[in-house]
Amino acid sequence: MPPETPDVLREFRERALTEGIPPDDIARWTDLARPCAFLGTKGDGPVVGRLGGPLMLPADAPDPWCKLAATIDLAALPAGATDLDLPVDGHLLLFADPDPDRIGEGNLGTALHIPAGTPVEERPADLDPEWRNYPYEKDLPEGLLRLSTDVSLPYFTSVHASGAPSGCEPHPEHQYASELIDVWTEMPGEGVGLGLQLGGYAEDEYGEEDPSVAAGREAARAVARGELPPPDTDVRPEDWVCLAQWIHGLDGLEMALYSWSISRQDLAAGRFDRVYATMTWNP
Repeated sequence: MPPETPDVLREFRERALTEGIPPDDIARWTDLARPCAFLGTKGDGPVVGRLGGPLMLPADAPDPWCKLAATIDLAALPAGATDLDLPVDGHLLLFADPDPDRIGEGNLGTALHIPAGTPVEERPADLDPEWRNYPYEKDLPEGLLRLSTDVSLPYFTSVHASGAPSGCEPHPEHQYASELIDVWTEMPGEGVGLGLQLGGYAEDEYGEEDPSVAAGREAARAVARGELPPPDTDVRPEDWVCLAQWIHGLDGLEMALYSWSISRQDLAAGRFDRVYATMTWNP
């Protein structure tokens, strides 16, 4: 965990106690804390990547089917910045297709890891002139990404239940989840501008199920349709975690919450071809 984590969680506990949440429930919630890295366009932290920019790929890499959202220099990330089993070096490229008409219909992005020392060359960026087919879609944001570290707590109140009317039921182990989330969202913090949250928990505006677990279920259906490569080992939706959440600021889609997810097994195996991107939007 980042060195400032104990202070952040201590303040969170104190605020939660003043709201009348039982100490045992607070403790079970904070046990779920995950370290995360914020890669933002504001601040004075070290540069660890960039939003947008030139698309640098190995000569034999296929053209990506969607736009480059960010490039992360993995060697620039300090150990322990996240709880993700990321490669220690090379570059992680995240690609995005923030198309609201395809929400729930398929993968909205992809990812690629380029190992350190691999020769790369610039690839023409305008790969899909039909991409801007919505009045609110514009070029993806650009800018250097600077590192700050933080801690992340869940943003969901329910778990999947196929027999429930909405498909979800209240989390059986965290009856105060909604109140705990309210306390967390009111904690003071500095904005990072546009950028990424790397690791931690993804957020969506519905706040029901963990978005990464929901992405894992979508990914399993995509595998069954032949649209996503199968895993090397058994993977459950519960094994999926947030790779990154995108703070994009796209005009007209400001309230759309977009994230890339991956199973821990695929991450350990370097299977970035199985990354699954999702978005929620409630205009």
